[in-house]
Amino acid sequence: MRGPAVMLSQFMGDTAPFDSLHGVVGWLAGHGYVGVQVPVHDPRLIELERAAADDAYCRDYIAGLAALGVEVTELAAHRAGQLLAVNPAFAALNDVFAPAALRGDPASHRAWAEHQLRLAIEAAARLGLRRVATFSGAFAWPYAYPWPPAPPALIAAAFEELARRWRPLLDHAEAHGVDLCFELHPGEDLHDGVTFDRFLGLVDGHRRARILFDPSHMLLQHMDYLGFIELYADRIAAFHVKDAEFVTSPRSGVHGGFQDWAQRPGRFRSPGDGQVDFRGVFSRLAAAGYDGWCVLEWECWLKRKEDGAAEGAPFIRRHMIATTPAPFDAALRQGMDRATARRILGIDP
Repeated sequence: MRGPAVMLSQFMGDTAPFDSLHGVVGWLAGHGYVGVQVPVHDPRLIELERAAADDAYCRDYIAGLAALGVEVTELAAHRAGQLLAVNPAFAALNDVFAPAALRGDPASHRAWAEHQLRLAIEAAARLGLRRVATFSGAFAWPYAYPWPPAPPALIAAAFEELARRWRPLLDHAEAHGVDLCFELHPGEDLHDGVTFDRFLGLVDGHRRARILFDPSHMLLQHMDYLGFIELYADRIAAFHVKDAEFVTSPRSGVHGGFQDWAQRPGRFRSPGDGQVDFRGVFSRLAAAGYDGWCVLEWECWLKRKEDGAAEGAPFIRRHMIATTPAPFDAALRQGMDRATARRILGIDP
């Protein structure tokens, strides 16, 4: 595993140093980060069209970050993934994710999203990256915990269409040697292991369909996120270090009561301030052979981002595990032939 790294989205702003790539990356590098996950929707951070087509631009981009002691971990195309599949119930709210010129025209969003995802895949390959992080989009999410119950045919149709839209993009990713890492996230049709498996079955187990593991979303769903690592080790290709807490309430539950973050029982915290067992997370990822980046995604309802950034790099560095090349008791281990083993056990006197 590699790190510490950081997702840039939450640290962007309108004033220096947060209003430019080199400004925000230089500031984060000063806190000890050596990798950055770059969201492709912000032209201040990357010119996606150029990165997808221009080797010279990519060389300069990599060199500019290397001068700051930092490299790109993954490209992140969450907004495009979100807009690839949108239930009409959410069309108006999702409009904010589209370019200004396309807002108010939901019919145009899917084509734009597909084009952005293709560009992100091509840019990742040109930059020498192996992974693009994204969301799945959501046709079926409005029918989570529904009353009356959602007809099985409705959910089946939603997942069939989701798979139909993603399959060409997965094939495009295969052609460029890039994984698409779906962040399993409430609000998306792919939000847990069951939904990921359902999708995976519909895309014929496509090897480029991978997982961005974020334990905070699983803690808030009351999932066994440590067991999830062991179950999906071969699919986990990216990792967000994000914490969360669930504070049991006599008035509100997992759905949050339409309250703001400070009042919800479930909310995100800076790493170490919540309830995620990060010692267990890092240990199981190391045991599973995870070789990707450990990326801080800072979201906290309480703490300043400046403090979250300062604390995040040492937190990740402290938890990363370099696996041992040999067991601790290697010197005591003995070879033994079958005959000797049977004699010691008294099977053959």
